Amino acid sequence: MRWKKVVVSTLVLSLMGGSLLFADSVNNKVHFWVNGQEVQDGGYVIEGKTYVPLRAFEGLVNWDSVSNQVKFIKPNVHIFLFKGDTIFGNVNKGKLKFNVFSQVDNLSENIVSVKVAITDPAGTTKDIQSQDLDSDQKDNFWFRTDDFTYDFKTSGKYKIGFYIKYSENSDYELVSQKVITALD
Repeated sequence: MRWKKVVVSTLVLSLMGGSLLFADSVNNKVHFWVNGQEVQDGGYVIEGKTYVPLRAFEGLVNWDSVSNQVKFIKPNVHIFLFKGDTIFGNVNKGKLKFNVFSQVDNLSENIVSVKVAITDPAGTTKDIQSQDLDSDQKDNFWFRTDDFTYDFKTSGKYKIGFYIKYSENSDYELVSQKVITALD
């Protein structure tokens, strides 16, 4: 009978210890911000080190389970907005015909596709144009969309996003963005 009490006491203490460890890890969760926006998953402080999700840094994360490696790919992407032959940044509310020119360099891996999209102040995203790439196209290339007309219906910040698709089986991932402010 005594051994049953010892086993039950050990089990109870083990469960309490596990709960305390879990509570301790929850208390070490930190708020994590990137460019003025809080990352939903946040970060953690474990044994004095801060851990944050790589995806929050607008790049490609490639997990290789065979080699047990994570590759983070963050190319330099410069985005220019053209209305005719003129570069612009801010706009007035209303319709505007323009195109997006993107220069990509320092890309260390082959990718299969790129895409440009625009997100309005309410968070609605509309694809502008995408293009599949040749397998030898990496490190340094340019991508220019066709002219398109977009209606800047409300004043506020619109984000032009440049997305990369790493492989046929992956989704597009945001790697760079430029902000257009629509004024009244």
